Amino acid sequence: MGGSLQNILTYSENNPLLFTRMYFWVFLVVVLALYSLVYKRFSLRHLYLFLVSLFFYYKSGGFFFILLLISVTVDYLAGSGIYATEKKWKQKGWIAFSLLINLGLLAYFKYTFFFVDMLNHITGWHIIPKDYLAVLSNTWFHTRFDVSSIFLPIGISFYTFQTISYTVDIYRKQVKPVKRFTDFAFYVTFFPQLVAGPIVRAAQFIPQLARKYHLTRQQFGHALFLILAGLIKKMVIADFIAVNFVDRVFSHPAAYDGLQNVLAAYGYAVQIYCDFSGYTDIAIGVALLFGFRIPINFNSPYKAVTLTDFWRRWHISLSSWLRDYLYIPLGGNRKGKPRMYVNVLVTMILGGLWHGANYRFLIWGGLHGAGLTVDKMLGLPKIINRSAPRWRKFFFTLLTFHFVVFLWIFFRAENMEAVQAMLFQIVHHFRFDNFFVFWQAEWKVILLILTGLIIHWLPAQWQENVRGGFIRIPTGAKFVVILLIVLLIIQVKSAGFQPFIYFQF
Repeated sequence: MGGSLQNILTYSENNPLLFTRMYFWVFLVVVLALYSLVYKRFSLRHLYLFLVSLFFYYKSGGFFFILLLISVTVDYLAGSGIYATEKKWKQKGWIAFSLLINLGLLAYFKYTFFFVDMLNHITGWHIIPKDYLAVLSNTWFHTRFDVSSIFLPIGISFYTFQTISYTVDIYRKQVKPVKRFTDFAFYVTFFPQLVAGPIVRAAQFIPQLARKYHLTRQQFGHALFLILAGLIKKMVIADFIAVNFVDRVFSHPAAYDGLQNVLAAYGYAVQIYCDFSGYTDIAIGVALLFGFRIPINFNSPYKAVTLTDFWRRWHISLSSWLRDYLYIPLGGNRKGKPRMYVNVLVTMILGGLWHGANYRFLIWGGLHGAGLTVDKMLGLPKIINRSAPRWRKFFFTLLTFHFVVFLWIFFRAENMEAVQAMLFQIVHHFRFDNFFVFWQAEWKVILLILTGLIIHWLPAQWQENVRGGFIRIPTGAKFVVILLIVLLIIQVKSAGFQPFIYFQF
């Protein structure tokens, strides 16, 4: 009994608390049950959810929750300090304090080895980086952390951008600071979106802190629908495609012909969308059960007619963050077209770097920036408007989709050598004559990739009809649907631990 309780309460790297684990849903039921006792008192409600969220983060990422508390404390103080003074130099001092701590921690944990490697490459030096925080911990607390690498704390990129936006928005007089520390801490750490977004702005969430709990029958049905849709996307589609095909090809692209490499790229396009949007769907649904609304993060991105349109539909919270806190401060489109193109490129290259400390992400971001620049140069968003002929929209939708799929190769590949091998196979060993042999071996994967794309490209009204139909059916019928989906997930569930893709960012 004591051992079981210890397993429940302590962090295990091999058993994190994730949406795809039954443990999480038991955890959620218990949390909701206790929530029913405190939800009427705002301060107690927020303190309770803050503590629950800290436990969730501890179970997902271990003692790195201390870094989360540092970011929360820094930006709570910075926000209050900015609001308390009218002197610009003091306000800018608080902003600098926030950026120094937040970006300093992010840079240390995410980019130290990358920057040192780049410095060694440029200068010819041979600096060997170490995790000096691990060295201190091993010295002072007799821990046994590996000092030759730095472990990336889960969700650090997301909550760092979220806390920075809070401080900057107060400086811009777009929001007022939160009075109680626990209220602000709850806003930052709210567990459904804590480790993989969306990046929730203060203006979107903080006004909800003063609202009474409200959940209608229709909203409850909507929450259940989002949770089920997210689980199907992640566990039925994304994980199955990854384990049975995509991961194998990207691990050894030279062992597969060009056609199989192309299908793996299509497969990854479906996988990453279903994986990431699936997480977001579940996060929005779970948050709604607690009476809080968080914004959508995806809007059928592969329906985009231009690359500009794609970034209005894909990872919306990040693309809007980059626009408001990087592109516009750089000058946006206010300083002439040449400067605007440079701003677009810089923004997307840094957006690529946000995803990971690797040259592949810089290339991925840079090529997206180049594509967006071409969009703007040709005026494509204006040319392909609502009144444009359908054939033109169809053509540019296919063109945009294939450009995005091509760039996913850089995003997914394990290194640049793998990118080169994959592109070489596609160009020089594209053997369509092997398709029927491949079909016999992998027909389930191919059908699932096609099904994912077809469902994605269905008219929005059809998808809305399915959602509305689920909401309208009786409660008993809802639970029958839930049972059937659970049985489906059990049948296709991949063996082993399959984390959400964006946990690594």
